[in-house]
Amino acid sequence: EVQLVESGGGLVQPGGSLRLSCAASGFIFDNYDMTWVRQAPGKGLEWVSSIKSGGYSVYAPSVKGRFTASRDNAENTLYLQMNSLKTEDTAVYSCHRSWGVVPGSLRGQGTQVTVSS
Repeated sequence: EVQLVESGGGLVQPGGSLRLSCAASGFIFDNYDMTWVRQAPGKGLEWVSSIKSGGYSVYAPSVKGRFTASRDNAENTLYLQMNSLKTEDTAVYSCHRSWGVVPGSLRGQGTQVTVSS
């Protein structure tokens, strides 16, 4: 089955860190660019980061310098290391099989990240 499954979300205090994972299955992972997207309560989808198969990555200005995307093509897994978390980072984070936000692209179910004291 072709799917993406995120994990690693949770509740963290401002200034804390989390690492999200996205496990891919059913397709040749290293053939695809991948993207992290988030959606805060009551808001639309927000692009966070995209990463190419070789590891080149780009970031939204709101997370640049705090978040780092990476991937392990041997393990078919995408990661998002999130440091210096802020309350405004609270959202459901999902991984997408795309470069950027592409409607209709394969996506996971998402994992909740809540930043609160």
